Amino acid sequence: MTFTIIAQEDILLKDYDPVSIYNIPKTTVGKAKYPVIDMHSHPYAATAAEIDEWVNTMDKFGIEKTTILTKQTGKVFDSIVKVYSKYPNRFEIWCGIDFSGYSEKGWSKKVVAELERCFKMGAKGVGEISDKGLGISNSKPTPKYVMHIDDERLQPFLKRCGELGMPINVHVADPFWMYLPIDSRNDGLMNADTWRIDQSKANLLLHQQLINTLENAVRNNPGTTFIACHFANCSHDLGILSNLLESYPNLYADIAARYAETAPVPRYTKAFYEKNQDKLLYGTDMGFEASMYETTFRILETQDEHFYEKDLFGYHWALNGLGLSDTVLKKLYSENAKKIMD
Repeated sequence: MTFTIIAQEDILLKDYDPVSIYNIPKTTVGKAKYPVIDMHSHPYAATAAEIDEWVNTMDKFGIEKTTILTKQTGKVFDSIVKVYSKYPNRFEIWCGIDFSGYSEKGWSKKVVAELERCFKMGAKGVGEISDKGLGISNSKPTPKYVMHIDDERLQPFLKRCGELGMPINVHVADPFWMYLPIDSRNDGLMNADTWRIDQSKANLLLHQQLINTLENAVRNNPGTTFIACHFANCSHDLGILSNLLESYPNLYADIAARYAETAPVPRYTKAFYEKNQDKLLYGTDMGFEASMYETTFRILETQDEHFYEKDLFGYHWALNGLGLSDTVLKKLYSENAKKIMD
């Protein structure tokens, strides 16, 4: 047997793929411990056959219902409603915001009218509304970036969402290391370069400024339910989100697509879950493969330590299970979602 000797300095960071050497418990969670409502997904399945496959996977893993955040209005939204209509009790469809003509007089009434039309078509909420600093992103033919969530032109829309009982899923900022220099000291370097925030752009709001826009919208619309998705991108300091959740009864947070960002610090993260157990929502935002559900449940339910999941996450960190209590799991998996949906 021969071995190839590779100098440490010849190994590229992108090729770093460690394998845990620890002989410790490795748990496979084939089904969630309690029934689950996934509050953050997208129309990943585009055909009837793919949707059938998704429902079969949901059945296997104990997912009662999945929220489809379409981000769409008009004919595109209607087409998504149609393709998912075979399973009205398994998928909840949310719409977007129609920003066409947003700079014109009377737009605030127009955008509310389209919201009401989508509501009649079956929309149960609005989202995912994304702002990474330049404004809410929107698809063509309107400009890619428009206004921030606390813009006064959106106020009638936000108020009407509350009157219709439609929660709003809001994405502000990105994980903090996306704002840090891309150098040898960046803790999230594996993903930070891919998702870096270009701070040279004019009129860019930074992390805390974006959190402020969310807080302004939540404060100004106490009758409307807001969901700060991805832990409001405060994985580096969950205390920021904890203070907001404690201050505003109409604010919730989903945990979608931030498992790798929080599982490396299990004791800190578990304490956050326990403190905010009435305001957190299970979500995925990572497709509908079986392995994805298995990984999320392993992180939430087990006490496994030091394991890697490179297929789902692009970081070099080892992950750990949180071992959440039954009480917290029941609320996280569905009880909190039902408070919003009912």
